[in-house]
Amino acid sequence: MADRMTKEQRSRTMGKIRAQSKLENLFSKSLWHRGLRFRKNVRKLRGTPDISIQKYKIVIFVDSCFWHGCPIHYKRPKSNQEFWDTKISRNKERDAEVDAYYINQGWHVLRIWEHDIRKDLDKTVESTLEFIEVAMRKYKSR
Repeated sequence: MADRMTKEQRSRTMGKIRAQSKLENLFSKSLWHRGLRFRKNVRKLRGTPDISIQKYKIVIFVDSCFWHGCPIHYKRPKSNQEFWDTKISRNKERDAEVDAYYINQGWHVLRIWEHDIRKDLDKTVESTLEFIEVAMRKYKSR
């Protein structure tokens, strides 16, 4: 079926969608209940990190297995493969560019796969809190 919108209209419409996954919300609520205070999806920061603590230069991204091409769980779609290969490849490149940007700026970057949260939420929250604690200590010791 043909699209009723022009390419520009469709792009603008899709660009306005600001969905947050239930998994991302579950993870961030668990961190919040453990006493961590942060901001979610700060659009002024490059790559719109899922969680950010600007005071300590910490950004956390929750990556879905499909959209970010998880080496364990990514399943290549059977139709329109050329499009999807390009799309997922570019997403991976963008992730690497964003990571490099923050690291060059002296930030601490953590990427979490969705399967880690699904597998063991408590363990993922604990390891994230440890990462943040180490990053905060490094920041304070400057």
